[in-house]
Amino acid sequence: MTMTSYPLQLEISGPIALWARPDTMPNPVSYVAPTFSAVKGIFEAILRWKSVNVRPTRCEICAPVQFHRYAFNYGGPLRKGGQIKDRTSLQIFAQALINVCYRLHAEVDWNRGPNGEPAESPDGQCAPHAYLDAFQRRLERGRWFYTPCLGWKEFVPDYVGPFREGTAPCATENHVIPAFLEMVFDQRQNGRRGNETYLRGVRVNNGILEYKHGEQDHA
Repeated sequence: MTMTSYPLQLEISGPIALWARPDTMPNPVSYVAPTFSAVKGIFEAILRWKSVNVRPTRCEICAPVQFHRYAFNYGGPLRKGGQIKDRTSLQIFAQALINVCYRLHAEVDWNRGPNGEPAESPDGQCAPHAYLDAFQRRLERGRWFYTPCLGWKEFVPDYVGPFREGTAPCATENHVIPAFLEMVFDQRQNGRRGNETYLRGVRVNNGILEYKHGEQDHA
């Protein structure tokens, strides 16, 4: 079977985003752009089929990078024992991004098995070209598999849809990201939590970031 890839693209924007760097926890600082897994999650929030694999390829930063302090009260199980006993919250301070806008690009093809074969039997209803058609319809109609988010679930976008006129990469945005989180799962589709993998020496040139899959390693 010919493994043909099909291009996907969308634009997403919102008032606040946080693409957390693991090395900055528990007070997270955002990367300047969404990670590979975050972009994959945004596309699959529109439509997710187990038979295909969505691979992010490029992110275009279409608004100036602006950091903003964000504070919230955490009441979960990772608090100190005394805080849990006293039923008090842990205050966390984060460095988020505000007024973000991205043009995201990806490719979709068969979800492959260990020997390169399609992981599920070929079916006209679950093939990559059928996914592309269904994805475009849902994107244009504003119908989601679940609500896309800008990093954290509470950071919902104010726009998700086709590319809009007037948005373009910010030519002034140039950054070097020494260690850029790629995935936290053991495989890129239908995986389980595993070791973190990183893309090394990632660059943002004139507002454009390419997800170079051949340059990753484990933490």
